Amino acid sequence: MRITRFLPALVAGALFALPAAATELKIGLQDDADILDPAQSQTFVGRIVYTALCDKLVDVSPDLQIVPQLATEWHWSDDGKELSMKLREGVKFHDGTPFNAEAVVYDITRSMTLPESKRKSELKSVEKVEATGEYEVKFTLKGPDVTLLASLSDRAGMMISPTAAKEMGLDFGNKPVCSGPFKFVERVQQSRIVLEKFQDYWNKDNIFIDKLTYMPIPDTTVRLANLRAGDLDMIERLAASDAAAVKSDPGLSYESVVGTGWLGIYFNVGDSAQADNPLGKDKRLRQAFSLAIDREAANQIVYEGTSVAGNQPFSPQSPWYDKDIPVPARDIEKAKALVKEAGFDRVPVELIVTNNPVSMQMMQVVQSMVAEAGFDVSLKATEFTTLLDEMEAGNYQVGRSDWSGRADPDGNIHQFLTCKAALNQSKYCNPEVDKLLNEARQAPDTAVRKQKYDAAAAILQDDLPMTYIGHQSWIWALNKKVSGFVASPDGMIRLAGVKKAD
Repeated sequence: MRITRFLPALVAGALFALPAAATELKIGLQDDADILDPAQSQTFVGRIVYTALCDKLVDVSPDLQIVPQLATEWHWSDDGKELSMKLREGVKFHDGTPFNAEAVVYDITRSMTLPESKRKSELKSVEKVEATGEYEVKFTLKGPDVTLLASLSDRAGMMISPTAAKEMGLDFGNKPVCSGPFKFVERVQQSRIVLEKFQDYWNKDNIFIDKLTYMPIPDTTVRLANLRAGDLDMIERLAASDAAAVKSDPGLSYESVVGTGWLGIYFNVGDSAQADNPLGKDKRLRQAFSLAIDREAANQIVYEGTSVAGNQPFSPQSPWYDKDIPVPARDIEKAKALVKEAGFDRVPVELIVTNNPVSMQMMQVVQSMVAEAGFDVSLKATEFTTLLDEMEAGNYQVGRSDWSGRADPDGNIHQFLTCKAALNQSKYCNPEVDKLLNEARQAPDTAVRKQKYDAAAAILQDDLPMTYIGHQSWIWALNKKVSGFVASPDGMIRLAGVKKAD
């Protein structure tokens, strides 16, 4: 059955008529992206769009290694305080502005100083960045920071046209100009983002798609139905319940990989009016809430065995996971005792959650589980971008959100749980945790870093500003006509080498 919801979008798409031999790829996203400015954005789907739109200084390979992109080589000084990079020559931004060292200096400085920037925490260690040649840059750090390369493999390292950024200011995200394989054409909120192949791309011979259309479709059933109907060529975050059906469909391909991120529940523990509630003020209630969740059962019910239960920002399979704090078994009696100890019989809780079916199902399962311990949870469903805005402003009691994960462990914890971090939506602040996580950033020795993360984990498991419930797999479904896609643990859709048969 053909889903009619997207007929207006498809008709409007006809305005961008392609030559007869041109190839269009239509991708269904679970959410709509937020602002398309790498310095300001926060959403996972935004990063998917950027993968096609904005090249970075370095990238991450499927085995989570840092590899060249716009920087072709780099080296650290002996004291770990200077990072020097050689840049790719002959690269242009989509508006024709040349990419060079001065562009890098502009972009990094913008991400460090723009008042609205969400990248400040990721670039906190950078004292200055300077051009040491037309195609050479040097980062001078305040102190050693082994995580900087990983930060430069994501939004902090995405290069935008200085010309366009200066002209458009904060409106840059309405018509972004980058240097990736595809350039911006148009965006209609909650409907589509349209890109087209950039003919001057440095690696254009490995790009076989001419037009790229992203469509946000929160309903997983509708997303899959549109794929089967031929209105989409690929969808990300296929529902685990549909995995078996896709695998048995002769017209579709199935791809999956365990991700580096986490499924999290945030408690607002700051000093806003919304944080002035029992869970925000008493860690015993947060501990009880966590103990009332059967993580293994919840992940089995919602993700049908495709995700892994978890209780830390690193999965139990990660070398950074603290095995001395294993995933807790559900302990409803201890949870009840903690509720009583805190002086309550029943605890009212308002929990904000994005309105996609999978997130809602997980929170309905959690809602049922924690009710047995004395928590009366009311679910407040909203669009994902609204959820982010409300949580950032502190306008929530408890929030449910995911993190797509990063190759370096710092990217899964520092920007969420240090006092002034850009993504600290729990508004949590513990100077000892800050000290440990900052020291972990500076330690070149992996064993020393692990000790720091373990010490921080012990504090966080007691304070519990966030509780983690699992680590999901990224699952894609594709039309069999699409080939060349390589699944990556970071969940991105990289289109180099991807083809679509007629």
